[in-house]
Amino acid sequence: MDPQEALLEIARLLERERASRYRAKAFRTAAAAYEGLPEDAQRDLGRIQQAKGIGASTFEVIRQALAGETPSYLVELRGEVEPEIVSELRPRLRGDLHAHTEWSDGTTPIAAMADAARALGHEYLAITDHSPRLRVARGLSPERLRTQIPEVRALSGDGLTLLAGIEVDILEDGRLDQEDELLAELDVVVASVHSKLSMEPGPMTKRMIRAVSDPRVSVLGHVTGRLVQGERGTRPPSRFDARAVFDACAEHAVAVEINSRPERQDPPDELIAVALEAGCLFSIDSDAHAPGQLSLLDHGALRAERAGVPAERIVTTWGLERLRRWAG
Repeated sequence: MDPQEALLEIARLLERERASRYRAKAFRTAAAAYEGLPEDAQRDLGRIQQAKGIGASTFEVIRQALAGETPSYLVELRGEVEPEIVSELRPRLRGDLHAHTEWSDGTTPIAAMADAARALGHEYLAITDHSPRLRVARGLSPERLRTQIPEVRALSGDGLTLLAGIEVDILEDGRLDQEDELLAELDVVVASVHSKLSMEPGPMTKRMIRAVSDPRVSVLGHVTGRLVQGERGTRPPSRFDARAVFDACAEHAVAVEINSRPERQDPPDELIAVALEAGCLFSIDSDAHAPGQLSLLDHGALRAERAGVPAERIVTTWGLERLRRWAG
C-alpha cells in the first residue's frame, strides 16, 4: 500500500468520525512530509523516521505500508466505520453550500477541501468561513475576506466550481456580521445564530426573520443551534416561532439548512415538517471543518429522505447555473 495514501485515508476516517482535530492533522502533516522527501529517501526508514512532521504513530503506518502490509491502525479504523448509509437521495446531491477551512476554524487549506470535494464527485462547493464577530473561530475581517474571495475562485477546475461564501453571524438585532457590499459580492451567504442562543422566543423570532429577509442571505444555517451528542456535550435548541421564521424563509426563497453533522441533527424532525408545510426550500450541507467531513452529507440526505423532503425542493440537487440564479 502506498504510505501517503494510507496516511490520508486514516486522516479522512478520523475526520469523518469527528475525532480530535489534532490527531487527524498529524496524519495529514505526515503525509505531506513523506511526499516532500526525495524519492530515494521514501524507502529509507532511517531518513523517514528523522523527517520533521513524522512521529512514532505515523512512522509505523509508513513502515507497515512499505512492507506491503495494510497498516494495523488503518485496519482498526476501517473496522470502526459506521455501516454504509443507504439513501436514494444522496446520489442526487450535486454540491455542498457550507464548509470551513483553516482561514477560520477548519483544519486544512482551501485546496485540500477542493480535492476532497472532487473525489466525492461534487459539482460545486461553497467555502463559508466564519464572520468577524466569531473570534473563537478566527472569523474573517472584511480585509481577510476580500483576500480570500479570489483565492477561492481561482481553485475551481477539474469539474468542480468553488463558490465564494461566508457563514455570517446573525447579530442580536438580526443584522448580519459583515459589510453589505462584501456580502453582495459573494456567491453564497449562510446566515447562522452563534450567540445568545437562549434568547426569549419573541426576540429570537424577530432576530431570525430580519436576517432571512435580507436579500443577500441564501441559507439559514443550523436553525436551532442544538447539540444532541459529541465531545462538545449537548445543548438545547433555541426557542422561536418556527412557522413565522419558515414563512419568512419561503417568502424570500431562503433555504432551510438540513445540517448533516450527527451531533447537530438540526433542524429536528418536527421542524423539518413545519418548514415543508410552509413551502420552504432546503439545503443539505455538511458543515465540514475538515476534508473527511464532506462525506457527512450521507447523514443529511437520509434525514431529508425519511422526512419526505422532495428532491426538487433541495437546492443542492440543482445544477450550478440554476443554483447561481437562485443564490444571486
